[in-house]
Amino acid sequence: MRKGDPNFKHLGHLIGADVGLSAGLIKTANSAYFGARSPVRSVDEALMRLGLDVANRAIAGISLRKAFPSNIQLDRFWHASAQIAALSGWLAQSIVKINIRPDDAYTYGLFRDAGIPVLLIRFDKYRQTIVRANDEMVKSFVDIEHQDLPTNHAMIGCLLAQNWWLPEEICLAIRHHHDLDFSQPLEVGIPSVSRYLIAVAQTAEHILQKVTGESKTCEWNKLGESCMVVLNMKEGELPAIYEMAVDIIKNVE
Repeated sequence: MRKGDPNFKHLGHLIGADVGLSAGLIKTANSAYFGARSPVRSVDEALMRLGLDVANRAIAGISLRKAFPSNIQLDRFWHASAQIAALSGWLAQSIVKINIRPDDAYTYGLFRDAGIPVLLIRFDKYRQTIVRANDEMVKSFVDIEHQDLPTNHAMIGCLLAQNWWLPEEICLAIRHHHDLDFSQPLEVGIPSVSRYLIAVAQTAEHILQKVTGESKTCEWNKLGESCMVVLNMKEGELPAIYEMAVDIIKNVE
């Protein structure tokens, strides 16, 4: 895909050799997010509809999930990540008036918390760490992680994203998405695109929790005001967005 003149036919054969990857790419191309009038029926059609850049990221997201063992807890985690990704792309495309690509927001939403399953597999007591971090009202999520671990999921997720050759702005957004001062670019050196991505996905997570009542955390209490500033939004706009988001959430399988 990174070649100057990639061979679409050969690429289609490579993807088609993996049934799960093929199905996932076709499903992505047919999702409501891309607003297609007629469904694609083959990998080749999916590649043509999505384009190489979006297809590359979709494949990365599908492959990332396949890299981990399937269990009830991780299946719930990936489903929530898919919902946050869909909401992030929708917010960037239709709601917020900021200059970021919807597919960047979608990709970031998929990968933002990818470090969590790595730590769940590596450290037996990490589940208890997550519970404490989700209940923390003042300190950042990663500060709680550092009380128990030599690293944090934001750093691990950033390394994973770099290994998948995702854009630097997405990698930095993953690295800093729990920074309490992320809205202050001159102080922390986070690019504006990365700050937008952090704010969009955090808002998407808040919307998901508000609409479904599931996976409650204290992150919006700590980061919500900064998100509103970065996105140039007001809290009073959110109730109408909650209502519009219901259909987006329902359409994520």
